[in-house]
Amino acid sequence: MNEAPDTFAPLRDFVRAMTALVESTREEATLLAEGRGHLAALIADDGWLPEAFAVPAPARYMQYLLHCDPLERFSVVSFVWQPGHRTPVHDHTVWGLVGQLRGAERCDEYALVDGRPVASGASHVMKPGDIDAVSPTIGDWHRVSNALTDRTAISIHVYGANIGAVRRHRLDDAGAVHEFVSGYDSAVVPNLWDRASAVRTRAGGC
Repeated sequence: MNEAPDTFAPLRDFVRAMTALVESTREEATLLAEGRGHLAALIADDGWLPEAFAVPAPARYMQYLLHCDPLERFSVVSFVWQPGHRTPVHDHTVWGLVGQLRGAERCDEYALVDGRPVASGASHVMKPGDIDAVSPTIGDWHRVSNALTDRTAISIHVYGANIGAVRRHRLDDAGAVHEFVSGYDSAVVPNLWDRASAVRTRAGGC
């Protein structure tokens, strides 16, 4: 008998791997290096992402929480961008990894000069499978936008905290720095742990 498809298996495997990783070390370099490998496996296929967490909005990009570690040691978020959407210039204050799942995103890089973020003049475009890293130690300020004019872009972000509840900083159009807390655009998270259908199928249906 064919086994029922386990749609959430890639995300569940990723959550398990990241949980083991954050339990084994607090070294940022190790978290970023090993986390990059886990994220690469997750974004190698996009069939696991539920449609409800891939829906764009007309006015701005969306941030959907996919998982938060119970001890808030890491969180996983899908960012969904329509053409023309972009973030303000902002920081993160914690380590983070960004993996491109669909479409393409442009990252404009900023550097701290005398404690203030200044455009470095560098930018890069993320395509499916690409992974970026951020943190206060390796570079934490940037602006991200949909790099395409004709399709939605989606990226999967992993941060070393419950990022929606972290006090961060952004630049306004006049160059002033403000504190902000991003929150999330969803009130629910995917149920990764209901494996009943697969178990029933293996047992012959019951």
